[in-house]
Amino acid sequence: MIIPVNLGDASYDIILEPGALSRVGQYLSLDRKVLIVTDSGVPARYAETVAAQCREPVSVCLPEGEGSKCFDCFRQLLSAMLHASFTRGDCVVAVGGGVVGDLSGFAASCYMRGIDFYNIPTTLLSQVDSSIGGKTAIDFEGVKNVVGAFCQPRRVLIDPDTLDTLDDRQLHAGLAEAIKMSLTSDRVLFQRIRDSRNLKQDLPDIIHRALLIKKDVVEKDPREGGLRRVLNFGHTVGHAIESAQGGRLLHGECVALGMLPLCTPAVRAQLRPVLEKYDLPVTCPQTAGELRPYLLHDKKMQAGQVTAVYVEEVGSFVLRKADPEALLAAWEEVNGKESSPS
Repeated sequence: MIIPVNLGDASYDIILEPGALSRVGQYLSLDRKVLIVTDSGVPARYAETVAAQCREPVSVCLPEGEGSKCFDCFRQLLSAMLHASFTRGDCVVAVGGGVVGDLSGFAASCYMRGIDFYNIPTTLLSQVDSSIGGKTAIDFEGVKNVVGAFCQPRRVLIDPDTLDTLDDRQLHAGLAEAIKMSLTSDRVLFQRIRDSRNLKQDLPDIIHRALLIKKDVVEKDPREGGLRRVLNFGHTVGHAIESAQGGRLLHGECVALGMLPLCTPAVRAQLRPVLEKYDLPVTCPQTAGELRPYLLHDKKMQAGQVTAVYVEEVGSFVLRKADPEALLAAWEEVNGKESSPS
């Protein structure tokens, strides 16, 4: 299945096809120098499959985890390309989850002011969310995604078969992003996830529906000037939780928590059982006071406010300006934790 993302000169296709990884050379232009970026948590055979179909592969395997979204790893990728004499005609291929994709895309956007970038997401989280849309970044001084650039991929290759190696925790964390999009934009998708009796069997349809939502939003707002803020549902509070947790919770688990304070009680009553069904957290130890410093440094904050996404009814959303204290108060309400002194 080919899903076109129409962005004028920056348009690209998403290939969604079981077994596509083994045919990567048919879909991506690899007859050149190719920097293949993966991490230690991704089965090595995925990157090896890509390398076998490249004319001149250069492979870099980073440590698994959010800690690799840093300047040191960014420099490592640039150094690998420079020492291998990459030119503007060469490319970067990310093989892994959101960390690998974000870091690789940022490196591709900066090397020689930009070279081709392909994304092969191998986690559910990255397949339904971070692999498309062109947002690339690294973390800096404990703040997520605060240094980065928009870099649209030349093509995205999604092979659902790569999800077979994920454990349930990783799979369910990825599902949180699909739940997020269903709450704001697709009641039928929410019901499909809620009522699923065989998640792995239902995943191709869930991925497809989630991709159609993100494709529509990205096409209308490629640089997050307005509508695209809907994709941040759950992320403002979620990113603060993720930073405060220091990696103990997965990104999708933090998004799950971050959605709860921005739903009406009626929606929250529908959401909580779905999160619990997939072993996603509905409470965590972080107080409002502990989250405050991270909210204040959120890159979306402008003039002391952020445009927050609220869900008042499953399948629709509203955008409202909110200050950090309002978000922290909502977090206290759903999490049952008192704010520590600021």
